[in-house]
Amino acid sequence: MAQRDVSLILMRQLASGIAVPMFVADEKGDLLYFNEPAEVLLGRQFDEVGDLSLEQQREVFALRDDSGKPLPPDQTPLAVALRERRPVHRRLWMSALDGRDHAIEATAFPLLGGGGHLIGGVAIFWVAKKA
Repeated sequence: MAQRDVSLILMRQLASGIAVPMFVADEKGDLLYFNEPAEVLLGRQFDEVGDLSLEQQREVFALRDDSGKPLPPDQTPLAVALRERRPVHRRLWMSALDGRDHAIEATAFPLLGGGGHLIGGVAIFWVAKKA
């Protein structure tokens, strides 16, 4: 991991012990880490995937809205949470790295440092219950 704010390092450590799939991203939305529960849902280990830019995430995970329309990178919950510095929740579709499609619920929130400085964001997600 490149030189990062200590809060991002601590968030990654926290994420490794949480039982809910979680992404940790930097202030640009670039994926820095996903935890073991996310690995199960995504079908690959983080060490196999590594860091992904916001654009790469959209391509790799093929995020779509409920009508199947591709979700623009700036409309993902994490991107909105970072841009607007507020929590965001959304239902969407995601293609896992093993080819499975999942309807998921995702909640994202920004991570702020001293003085409200944006240092990154977190997205937690889970398989949505069938309607």
